[in-house]
Amino acid sequence: MTQIDFHTNIADKVLYTCRLVRKARAAQCQIVILGDNPDELAALDRALWTFSELDFLPHVRAGDPLAAQTPVVLTDDDAADLPHHHVLINLSARVPAHFARFERMFEIISLDETDKSGGRERYRFYQQRGYPLTHFVAENV
Repeated sequence: MTQIDFHTNIADKVLYTCRLVRKARAAQCQIVILGDNPDELAALDRALWTFSELDFLPHVRAGDPLAAQTPVVLTDDDAADLPHHHVLINLSARVPAHFARFERMFEIISLDETDKSGGRERYRFYQQRGYPLTHFVAENV
């Protein structure tokens, strides 16, 4: 059963996701990141290449010919053919269609009230279906 971790109170979802990806890659995880739209994924794509001079986080978009060999795949399409089923990072405002295929999922919730409300709804959705949930509140100093 998919372990679902909620990370809330996130000031910058893109930067936070880059750090989470770096940590997951250090643990040899393969990752899919689900966003809401191409613009969000473009910002994440740029950030993954530039956020740290010391880290290399190879990534491609779903559907790329190298997706199966690349440890991080970006998508905004629930119907995309995904080569990895280890870790899913959900930046979108929806319950991912096939989240149960993954061993672990991270829900990243910002400080935005709409995002918080949607996160609460998704938390209840998973909770009602018996998924194991954890909640981490980030400290923004």
